[in-house]
Amino acid sequence: MNAHILVTARSFANAPGHHHELLREAGCIVDLKPPAHPYSAEQLRQLIPGYDGVILGLDACDASVIAAADRLKVISRYGVGVDAVDGQAAAAKGIALTNTPGANSLGVAELALGLMFALARQIPQVAASAKAGEWKRPTGWELSGKTLGVIGFGAIGRDVGQKAAALGMKVLAYDPFWKGELPGISRADLATILRESHIITLHTALTPETTDLINSSTITQMRDGACLINTARGELIDEDALYAALKSGKLGGAAIDAFRHEPPTGSPLLTLDTLIPIPHLGATTRESVERMCLMSVQNLLAVLRGEPCDHIVNGVLPTRPTPR
Repeated sequence: MNAHILVTARSFANAPGHHHELLREAGCIVDLKPPAHPYSAEQLRQLIPGYDGVILGLDACDASVIAAADRLKVISRYGVGVDAVDGQAAAAKGIALTNTPGANSLGVAELALGLMFALARQIPQVAASAKAGEWKRPTGWELSGKTLGVIGFGAIGRDVGQKAAALGMKVLAYDPFWKGELPGISRADLATILRESHIITLHTALTPETTDLINSSTITQMRDGACLINTARGELIDEDALYAALKSGKLGGAAIDAFRHEPPTGSPLLTLDTLIPIPHLGATTRESVERMCLMSVQNLLAVLRGEPCDHIVNGVLPTRPTPR
């Protein structure tokens, strides 16, 4: 094939496995260039010329990057979210954009559940105190019988909701695009979720409509002492409003796996004992990484070969390459 491939996704590059073999067997020339933190558009713009395909992490791939791509045929997103990629600009240039739906759902869902327990029992805080020689035993609370509000009810949200229902929680789900029914899950509007939930967990995509979804106004509508979990995108939360709500005690706690700027160096949120900060590791399980690695390679190779690909999200159909 002789396709020149750039890989920026860190866990893809660092994990051994069959995904590397598939690229080699296909005759691809692969450059592994995972950054310590996601590339900015300016940085990626300097790298992208000369590549036929890219397996992209959370890097910013805006219209300027697409304009600089002189050979690119496919952007294979390593993950589900494509909000950092200008899919329309890619489509206008005939570049297919793919993602890996469902590959990391279980890993993210299980992390969200773990964060619920961590908030309820202050597990990170008491563990840190114990290591420091302090034997603190704060009174926690039980998840069973509490109301969980799930905002965004795609694959991850549904998994979280079903597992929470099995724990004895009352689960309310808000997603205007979810048309089905699930046992133990009640459909609710956003106002009801804000008003009634003891815990709210975010699993919605980032769009202009959902940017700053959690803000001073929506926080005011939340139950006093409620907790917030975000394992989706940092831009869903107005972090200044979250800081004020945690500082005042309006919210009882928050567990955040996705910040607006990563790492959130200097953020006042990091000074609060009621915040559990996580370094965007929702999808970082051995199993999720393996699934995302394989699917992202399969997507990339299918497009480059002109074969059908079920995970193209910007409408560009693969075309058979011209024989050289």
